[in-house]
Amino acid sequence: MPRGSSPKRERQYEHIKESAEQRGESTKRAEEIAARTVNKERARSGESKTASRSSLEDMSSSKRGGQRSHSGSQGPTKDQLYNEAKQRNIEGRSKMDKAELKRALGH
Repeated sequence: MPRGSSPKRERQYEHIKESAEQRGESTKRAEEIAARTVNKERARSGESKTASRSSLEDMSSSKRGGQRSHSGSQGPTKDQLYNEAKQRNIEGRSKMDKAELKRALGH
């Protein structure tokens, strides 16, 4: 976390990091996801000195996360299935479509 971050942002960072780790992300990747998410939220709320155009104009990370949740009618996204297949070392995963990934993972 950047110096001077508020306690709220510290809690947000830890929560996002823990959630990513529970989904099976590596610690390093979970930290990256959490940092990027918190930094984007800081930029959107005017808490940072600089902000990229995409941080300000893109949809909020909380809204995007809701769109990509597992609870949707079609279940996990292809990227989520691919990452799970990668963690399980399933061969041929790069050539599989979403349905094939689901079958290979037993979903």
